[in-house]
Amino acid sequence: MKIILCGYNWVGCKALDLLISSGHEVFVYTHSSQYYTNDLESFCKKKGVAYTLEKIDEANLPFLPEVIASIYYRYIISKSVIDACNGKIFNLHPSLLPEYKGCSSLTWAMIDGLNTSGYTYHYLTTEVDKGKIIIQKEVAIEDFDTQVSLYYRVMFDAVKDFLNVVDLVNRGFEGLEQDKDQGKYFKRGAPYQGAIDPGWELEKKERFIRAMIFPPLPLATFNGKPVANLSDIQGADK
Repeated sequence: MKIILCGYNWVGCKALDLLISSGHEVFVYTHSSQYYTNDLESFCKKKGVAYTLEKIDEANLPFLPEVIASIYYRYIISKSVIDACNGKIFNLHPSLLPEYKGCSSLTWAMIDGLNTSGYTYHYLTTEVDKGKIIIQKEVAIEDFDTQVSLYYRVMFDAVKDFLNVVDLVNRGFEGLEQDKDQGKYFKRGAPYQGAIDPGWELEKKERFIRAMIFPPLPLATFNGKPVANLSDIQGADK
């Protein structure tokens, strides 16, 4: 198949690896990466796959794709691009939609004290994270998880379904309608600006600290100082 991958980070690299291994013709839209982020641009060069750092647009499509996959892509994709592939375009979102739409979904799930989160492959529409569900699976949130461990566990599980989703979308699988009015949407940025509220219960403070750990991104702060574990603030808030 002719497939366009809009991707970034580890899971974007792994999605490309799976598409190459399956013999698909692939073009990649991606972003420049920091040193601590798995670099899809470099991986494209290594594998000889054509790519661009430009935002995907109908005017710069390299071919008419049979399927478009959005895997951790950081731009909103326009209706003209969605129409160009007859709606055969899907996105991977790290939550159990319709809950936790938008950004930092796993972080918010940890902060809120959920026991499970997961991932959803859904059709991409002009409404953010509201397209029909293709595949959805739960992943447990452990009491010892940090944001980084939960993120990678969810992504490692999610990528196992990637080629299956490509096939389902290509064959015209309809998907399951979401309750679009259910669930919250979160904007990009650190929850609560990364700062612990002294009035929170101790359990929430502990969850928040773990939910903010994703090196080298900033730690949670308490009274303006970074904290890596609960002992850093115990006694300081009395």
